[in-house]
Amino acid sequence: MRLYRDQGVVLRTMRLGESDRIVAIATQGRGKVRAVVKGVRKTRSRFGSRLEPMSHVSLLLYEGRELDIVTQAESLDHFRAIRDDLDRMTRAACLLEAVDQVAQEGTANPRLYQMLVGALRALAARDSALLVPAFFWKVLSLEGFHPLLDRCATCGTEEALVAFDLTEGGVLCRSCRRGAAVSPEAIALLRRILGGDLARVLAEPGSPATAEVEVLAHRAVEHHLERRLRSLGALHRH
Repeated sequence: MRLYRDQGVVLRTMRLGESDRIVAIATQGRGKVRAVVKGVRKTRSRFGSRLEPMSHVSLLLYEGRELDIVTQAESLDHFRAIRDDLDRMTRAACLLEAVDQVAQEGTANPRLYQMLVGALRALAARDSALLVPAFFWKVLSLEGFHPLLDRCATCGTEEALVAFDLTEGGVLCRSCRRGAAVSPEAIALLRRILGGDLARVLAEPGSPATAEVEVLAHRAVEHHLERRLRSLGALHRH
């Protein structure tokens, strides 16, 4: 078995036998990795809380035939501000579940890993209602589903853009309208999120446009993944 080093964020964990655990990790160099952590559920485990969901860790692993084996784990980020706040924990769960669905085993996606670490750090610094929807739009764009926002996705006009349709992949004019109604303010906010102004957007107070962008983002990511995200249910209840 070959030994290798990587760093990643733990997406979820599953019990294995009496004392072991399987962890799914979004890594920098190998995409999603599923690995066994031996003895982690024993009280004297040297890994302890280092391999809980959301942990950002530096790892040493053995390459296995089906599952790799974690031999070392060092914490890079604890994200204590998120763990101590139920609202932020709920948002973090949405980020982790989305990445778990998008990341592919054995396919490196360093940009997705960097985006997740960046989003968790931003969430630790400020609890913004726009963080999850903005992350979803960024992930969709990374996946090749960048919405058309500057002209009608059907006829190409730049005038009277009033709707957003997931099947068409962007905004629609008054003549071609279908899907969800969308305000000019929400379109402008989407353009800023995807156009490099994200840090300033996250620092701004919420607005009706924020709520529109959030609803659209949740629909868009579930449409792309072709499945419901369980964590979004908790976010809506919260």
